[in-house]
Amino acid sequence: MFYKPEMMDALSDYESARYAIFGVPFDGTSSYRSGSRWAPDAMRKASENFETYNSYFDVDLQDLQIHDAGNIEHYSSVDLMLEEITFDVQPIVNDGKVLIMMGGEHSLTLPCVKACAEKAGDDFGVLVLDAHFDLREDYGGIKNNHACVSRNIIEEVTDNYVSIGVRSGPKEEWVFAKDNDIKYFTSDDVREMGIKPVIAEALEYLDCKQIYLSLDMDALDPSFAPGLGTPEPFGLTDLDVREVIRILAPMTIGFDVMEIAPEYDNGQSALLGTKLLREFIAAHAASEK
Repeated sequence: MFYKPEMMDALSDYESARYAIFGVPFDGTSSYRSGSRWAPDAMRKASENFETYNSYFDVDLQDLQIHDAGNIEHYSSVDLMLEEITFDVQPIVNDGKVLIMMGGEHSLTLPCVKACAEKAGDDFGVLVLDAHFDLREDYGGIKNNHACVSRNIIEEVTDNYVSIGVRSGPKEEWVFAKDNDIKYFTSDDVREMGIKPVIAEALEYLDCKQIYLSLDMDALDPSFAPGLGTPEPFGLTDLDVREVIRILAPMTIGFDVMEIAPEYDNGQSALLGTKLLREFIAAHAASEK
């Protein structure tokens, strides 16, 4: 069940929409700083700041068919929350719309990936921007914890998976990634190689035409996005992340922006996350001209 549609430039009704935005105000397994439940509405508020026209892509968002479905109803447990997301997103994906989620914590990505994978079939991959591996089997006794989302994607959906921006995790996760041949690029790799070669290598590895793109905002250095659940220094730049979005948007069938905790800054992280979301829509729309 959805409520409170407010995103600027989301002027379309659902039936005619190409892009379906929704929020999930849930942070029930957050382990350091909670507060990402406030992010969807903070991003809607931030959207009021931006011009509708994207000069790079020559796209005006007010001319696009964008629908804000509002926020999914909040549940007390992560398992119930994931069930509700599954129920709500499957029709969106089956209707051929581009799915865009505003989190909320990163655990919420799993049912969106599942829905997109079922729609795409074998020609599908997942690319995650994240400071953390999120490869734990469970955390705090919870399998669907935000710290386990990538492990759950790989084991339950697809191992055609790449992560960019990794720089944090216990030794066990680094060993697990190596032993299981999980493809990842650290933020140091990005700095040494450059973001475009990293993207090219990631795409060669994925070797597919449809992806789910997940942006955990802690992939960015905290100097760009300080208001997060688990900020981690030495991260990606805003331009690194924008380049990933610009290049990958045309092949993306589902996208999310996760883990903004707006109480911990002056609105900077919500502004950046919203700008990146709008960049995604513009890049995708430009590819369909």
